[in-house]
Amino acid sequence: MRKLLSLALAAALLPTLAQAGMTTRTLSYDVEGTMVESVLVFDDAVATKRPALVMVPNWMGVNAAQVEKAKAIAGQDYVILVADVYGKVTRPTNADEAGKAAGAMYADRAALRARVNAALDQLASAKDAPVDAAKLGAIGFCFGGATALELARSGADIAGVVSFHGNLATDLPAQAGAVKAKVLALNGADDTYVPTEQINAFNKEMQSAGIDWQFVNLGGAVHCFAEPDQNNGPGCAYNERAAKRAFRMMRDFFAEAFASQ
Repeated sequence: MRKLLSLALAAALLPTLAQAGMTTRTLSYDVEGTMVESVLVFDDAVATKRPALVMVPNWMGVNAAQVEKAKAIAGQDYVILVADVYGKVTRPTNADEAGKAAGAMYADRAALRARVNAALDQLASAKDAPVDAAKLGAIGFCFGGATALELARSGADIAGVVSFHGNLATDLPAQAGAVKAKVLALNGADDTYVPTEQINAFNKEMQSAGIDWQFVNLGGAVHCFAEPDQNNGPGCAYNERAAKRAFRMMRDFFAEAFASQ
């Protein structure tokens, strides 16, 4: 499965894929009494400082597949921290466990924001990593996309966030003037998990808060369209065409966002 995932991601991310000198490092830290373990990923074959991204995984949390995904995205372009927002003792192994873990975090947005902001702090201050601390961003997939949006809504001092097929709803909507990050939300046009009402509310929220934002519907795509390891049926299916377009949009978005830093 991991080999198939790497091949699929390579197809979506070429020609940027470069993993020859990839280093991974586990970062353990406490967030309000909860120990978490995130994974730092970067190519140490190149010493040049580069932009850095917090990457929040889907509802399965930090695992080997998500670390491989981070490597494929990072290449020589980014340092990536695969963010643990569940806590080190919570590592879902199936959909039921993942649903409970994600549901608990959705029910406590303040805790979710604290943990993703702590991950950002860890990334910005990572020792012996080629992080350009003036160029920080965040991405996330599904549950992780929703979490990346919460990071933006919290007022984190970052250039931008990108949500891949993430839930758009929130109990703590963005406040006018509070959001510093640019926002790009990438959605499958046929995603049944993100209804039209939720999209309309998100668009209104972004407009009302005065955010520099973009919302993109990718035709023919459903939930999970950017994740080959989450090809779980008609409602959650990888779409190579949509994934390629989405990752190109992500890179163009960050190139513009970081250029102004």
